[in-house]
Amino acid sequence: MSLGIQGLQQTTNHKVVLPFYIYASFAFVLGALLLFLNTELVNTHHFNPYTLAITHIMALGWATMIILGASHQLIPVLVEGKLSSDTLAYLSFYFLAIGIPLLITAFYFFNTGIMMQLAAILINVGVCCYLINVVKSAKTQSATNVHAWFIIMAACWLMSTTLIGLFLVFNFSYFILPKDSLAYLSLHAHLGILGWFLLLVIGVGSRLIPMFLISKYTNDKMLWRIFFIINFSILAFIGIKVFALSESFFYMPLLGIGIAVSLFIRHCVLAYKVRIRKNVDEQMKTSMLSVFQILFPILVLMFCFLIFSTKQEAFKWPILYGFTIFFGWLTAIILGMTFKTLPFIVWNKVYKNKAHGGKTPVPKDLFSEKLYLFMQYSYVLGFVVFICGIIFSISIALKIGSALLLLSAKFYTLNTFKTLNHKAQTI
Repeated sequence: MSLGIQGLQQTTNHKVVLPFYIYASFAFVLGALLLFLNTELVNTHHFNPYTLAITHIMALGWATMIILGASHQLIPVLVEGKLSSDTLAYLSFYFLAIGIPLLITAFYFFNTGIMMQLAAILINVGVCCYLINVVKSAKTQSATNVHAWFIIMAACWLMSTTLIGLFLVFNFSYFILPKDSLAYLSLHAHLGILGWFLLLVIGVGSRLIPMFLISKYTNDKMLWRIFFIINFSILAFIGIKVFALSESFFYMPLLGIGIAVSLFIRHCVLAYKVRIRKNVDEQMKTSMLSVFQILFPILVLMFCFLIFSTKQEAFKWPILYGFTIFFGWLTAIILGMTFKTLPFIVWNKVYKNKAHGGKTPVPKDLFSEKLYLFMQYSYVLGFVVFICGIIFSISIALKIGSALLLLSAKFYTLNTFKTLNHKAQTI
């Protein structure tokens, strides 16, 4: 059994983990389908029903759900303990699984009434269950475990993000905030992007990438620096928004995030250079690509500050920014890591009591490498073509790019279910 399998030994019931993967795969297809059907949104303001619906299905239904599922499996690896409660994990899934489609429907038809409010409440309850589970799982571990702190703080920022979202939803009807909801949209979005996604991805990636590369490289001191830089940058961003400071102040947190991302990229590159496994599989290539894709949104933000001039140009930069995050960086790392983690989880489910009864398939035999390559190529091509369509305002490129992304989502879902449906066999 390889080091990777040993590192991901089944310590969490697969019944807790797998529903998140299934849910996320359908959300990915739906998000790509809605993008294909509504490519004209790139020429409109980002605060519109279709953009809000697609953004939230990719952020919550796709990225957050699969991260929650994977983290329930990985928490024991990251905090060197056990998941505190299967019940809380089930509850987080049920509340989110009901709340997310309600929220997406409400956004798509822009129904700001009871449906959106109920959805926001359910999502917050689900996230609260997850946060409690993470804190209880990690509290008995050493205070010096940097990976544990990454996942704890990420969960706290996720709770902050959804709580602000709850206030924004009720603000549509009851005006409970000093300004309209649009004024707080940037704060809500960036707490999620930086606090939840970036912290979580770096905390998990800094552990899993060296593990899957079979690399002995580690540098906790550097990871602590990254941890503090990101959290300080988020707090600085909050302060700038709360006190309505000049836009020029945003360069400070942007610079901080840029430094943290650069240090994380360096961490991954050094782990790659001293790896024992010289032949890198396609999943790790996709994951390494996603590490560099973190730079894309930062570059887009710099363009937002520096070069857009006309109102029409101003519309497409926020769209490009969101696209490079949700269909770019986050999707790329999920595509790669799904087929590094899911086969291990299914392998343990199927073979944990049969491993000594004869030679069994290895985890990579549980999914189709051909389907993975089709998914990978259609994803990369679709991502590039769609970006060109946004930048140069080419409608046909937007349709072709979104169609390729939809095709990639279908390949991903087919391969996911092929893995999930694997039956025990001996070689």
